[in-house]
Amino acid sequence: MKRLMPARKLEWSWILYDVGNSAFTLLISAIMPIYFNSYLAANAGIGETTAGSYWGFATAIVTICVAVLSPIFGTLSDFKGYKRPIFLFFAVMGVIGCAALGIPMPWLVFLIVFVITKIFYSGSLVFYDAMLVDMASPARTDIVSSKGYAWGYIGSCIPFIISILIVNFSPLETAVSMPIATVINAVWWIGFTIPLMKNYKQTHFVPRTPHAIRDNFRRLFSVFSKKSAIPNKKGIILFLIAFFLYIDGVYTVIDMATTFGTAIFPDDGNRDTQLVLALLLTQFIAFPAAIVMGKLADKVRIELLILISIVAYTGIALFAVFMYEIWQFWMLAVAVGLFQGGVQALSRSYFAKIIPPDQSGCLFGILDIFGKGASFLGTLLSSIIMNTTGSANLAAIPIACLLAAGVAVFLIAARINRPYLAKKAKEEQETNGKPASDPADTPDISDAEIQQS
Repeated sequence: MKRLMPARKLEWSWILYDVGNSAFTLLISAIMPIYFNSYLAANAGIGETTAGSYWGFATAIVTICVAVLSPIFGTLSDFKGYKRPIFLFFAVMGVIGCAALGIPMPWLVFLIVFVITKIFYSGSLVFYDAMLVDMASPARTDIVSSKGYAWGYIGSCIPFIISILIVNFSPLETAVSMPIATVINAVWWIGFTIPLMKNYKQTHFVPRTPHAIRDNFRRLFSVFSKKSAIPNKKGIILFLIAFFLYIDGVYTVIDMATTFGTAIFPDDGNRDTQLVLALLLTQFIAFPAAIVMGKLADKVRIELLILISIVAYTGIALFAVFMYEIWQFWMLAVAVGLFQGGVQALSRSYFAKIIPPDQSGCLFGILDIFGKGASFLGTLLSSIIMNTTGSANLAAIPIACLLAAGVAVFLIAARINRPYLAKKAKEEQETNGKPASDPADTPDISDAEIQQS
């Protein structure tokens, strides 16, 4: 077997964490809503539509908490030597919570544990994303980011399939099978965290100060002020707004897919199994689709690929409004698989290119505010509409509206950022003595525009 070069080994250490944490992503998007709706809530006499709205409200609470905590801890992680221990704390607490979710408990206690666990899980992803600037060169951020999502999709299927076999097809009672399934996913998660912890080195950082906590808030509150030294502030802000609008569709579909399904389709004894298998199909399709998106970024402008993905997601949301048959859910699962990984991975790598790498923790923390804010808005509006109208189909309308607005703002942001990316490519070419490999940075813009940026 060909031995990995040190740079590739470093990249794979980062990619493998996506394989680990994605097991939890699939668990809470495909199994946990059904477990909550059909077991915990049903035993308490709560209807499926009401239970679905409670699940949406809990998800909305998570997004608020993460939106507050992410920029604070993200900015702190930019100080030299801080990123690794903060990430490890959030990841380990998430793993513990994942194992605890299978313990039989009242529905309200379960939702509280779920909220706490997902806060730590989501927080770990902020620092993980910020590590990308340390783990891959600028020319490889697109493909490495895409491989992270791709291998995360396919890798998460292993513990997921084992969990399905234990929960749905074993003679064990739910009170026994669910704890076994959650522990398996927790062990999988922590196992793939170890390589990143062994190999990660924080190469981009802000020098540590005697008053780190005070300086942390000072840096955070002044990040976009007139005195801030961050270049390309206008382009970053516009992308954040666009991201807020379009990533709503991605996160809301991930968080609420099975909740929509259980509310729309009558339970014929086979419904829940079909919903879970359809989402499993999404994972298998997303693996090659994300890889292809990453490779296309070497030949096609990354802005165009992101735009295509957003438009496709808008169509998916509109399709969900008219979805009444289970076979339509399978079609939706295929469409989501084609574009889900690409829009997430390329958005992450695109943002890594337009920000200064030594402030990646702070700015990815702010990115998470916009991403989680969109998820909060989407899940909240969807839950309100579902609860007031009794229709899960109508709950997809606000998702489609936000995605359409995201398309418009992203077009403006891409035009503002293009001169800055060209300038960076020109500087990289002068430094390395060779052309930049990212077509998004091709120097088809005049020097006057570059200077103006």
